[in-house]
Amino acid sequence: MSVKAQITELLATLPQGVTLVAVSKFHPVEALREAYDAGQRIFGESRPQELVAKVAQLPADIEWHMIGHLQTNKVKMIAPFVSLIHSVDSERLVAEIDRQAAKHERVIDVLFEVHLAEDESKSGWNKEELLTFISSGALENYPNVRVRGLMTIGTLTDDIELNKAEFRTLRALFENLREGFGEAFDTVSMGMTSDYWEAIECGSTMVRIGSKIFGERDYSK
Repeated sequence: MSVKAQITELLATLPQGVTLVAVSKFHPVEALREAYDAGQRIFGESRPQELVAKVAQLPADIEWHMIGHLQTNKVKMIAPFVSLIHSVDSERLVAEIDRQAAKHERVIDVLFEVHLAEDESKSGWNKEELLTFISSGALENYPNVRVRGLMTIGTLTDDIELNKAEFRTLRALFENLREGFGEAFDTVSMGMTSDYWEAIECGSTMVRIGSKIFGERDYSK
């Protein structure tokens, strides 16, 4: 199926209240333009340099999400325009996002990435560390950061029940934190091409889908 056909199908079949992030990293601008022409407006990238380059070539009404691991020294590259950073995994990163957002007189929306996968190489807060950070009140020091919710990347496995257990854990943590954050805390980002329906069943409100839309990525570029 073409990019347009995949976008059209996804936008028609995803349940109400579930947002589609088209994961466009490593894909050419032409493919993103095809998705845009089919009605997609939210795109996810993982490398700041690639993101900045694409912003300059594509329509201004696109909502750009940073979904990959973000180094503190790269925050300044995306601070002027990024709509949502999914991968906030430390207070150090929160502090830098706040600092760069203030320079541009912005409040930047973020998700806390929680490490639930069995793969130890994955980034993210340990659940207990995150709860300690939130309960400390330290977020009050970062007025230019608005926490919108949580994100996780499931274990890379054929065991879908393991993934569903991880997704349910993230949703339960989200519910536990929701009252303290208020109405702006509204996003659970989990689920990719291989497991997005299971993630939705477990309470995802935002799915990150790439290869189903654009095909396999070319990592050599």
